[in-house]
Amino acid sequence: MKERDDILSLAKNALKLEIEGIQQVSDRLNIDFVKSVNAILTSKGRVVITGIGKSAIIAQKIVATLNSTGTPAVFMHAADAIHGDLGMIQQDDVVICISKSGNTPEIKVLTPLLKQAGNTLIGIVGDIQSFLAKHADLVLDTTTAQEACPHNLAPTTSTTAQLAMGDALAVCLLESREFTSSDFARFHPGGALGKRLYLKVGDLATQNEKPQVTSNTPVKEVLLEITKNRLGAAAVVENEKLVGVITDGDIRRMLEKGQFSEAFTAKDIMGTDPKTIDASALAVDALQQMRALHISQILVSENGTYAGIVHLHDLLKEGII
Repeated sequence: MKERDDILSLAKNALKLEIEGIQQVSDRLNIDFVKSVNAILTSKGRVVITGIGKSAIIAQKIVATLNSTGTPAVFMHAADAIHGDLGMIQQDDVVICISKSGNTPEIKVLTPLLKQAGNTLIGIVGDIQSFLAKHADLVLDTTTAQEACPHNLAPTTSTTAQLAMGDALAVCLLESREFTSSDFARFHPGGALGKRLYLKVGDLATQNEKPQVTSNTPVKEVLLEITKNRLGAAAVVENEKLVGVITDGDIRRMLEKGQFSEAFTAKDIMGTDPKTIDASALAVDALQQMRALHISQILVSENGTYAGIVHLHDLLKEGII
């Protein structure tokens, strides 16, 4: 078995080589990259991305990134393309072909067929003297000096460079389309990521009880209201307006200091500056506010009236935290 320091040294060297590879690619960006972005932006079709082997896997990831950021894209395996899948390419599509060598048999067969159809062909290629590079309309050079593989064989630095080039395209396209976080949310409605972008405070508040008392509510009833609703607090409301808040922490601190009396009413123990957030705010904003204020629940208001409480547990349950 390798020693700890040896393993860390190997890992750092692999990452160093990949970082250097991406830097090399970045330094060689040229006008073909600009033309590629504009070709995709002005196209009335989709982006069809193809490749074989490890490049095909990278192509699928780039397709997923483009689709999620506002650029319609589909994956076409290079081997399948020459056995019927070429039919998926439509007249206005832009085709991106990814290959390290640019000289594999499948790529050599596929490239003339793509050119024959008249689609703009962008090559993401690791050899600018290759067959693909010489026949593509636009070339994005992902040549790297050395793979992270110690034998310089397994695609590592080269595939990282391909992936980074795809990310660069996607970022430029989304910026050019003025793609917003709201647009992003439309394409990511599921999971924690989507919820961070669309889930509103009001959506959470309506799932909870709405603990509230009046200024004259006896302290015993206040305790019961807080306890039965399990949110750790109760709003003090007069004429539908928030005038204060009482938390279980407020009561504990009074007991610790010997300041508590059963004769108290809500107005004797309430905080008169309740922290609130509008029901239309995003749940993630509620999380940020609670963290900043070091509180575990926040009162929700809607059109100036009390609308409920959101607790940290609600955010945890929804995967926001």
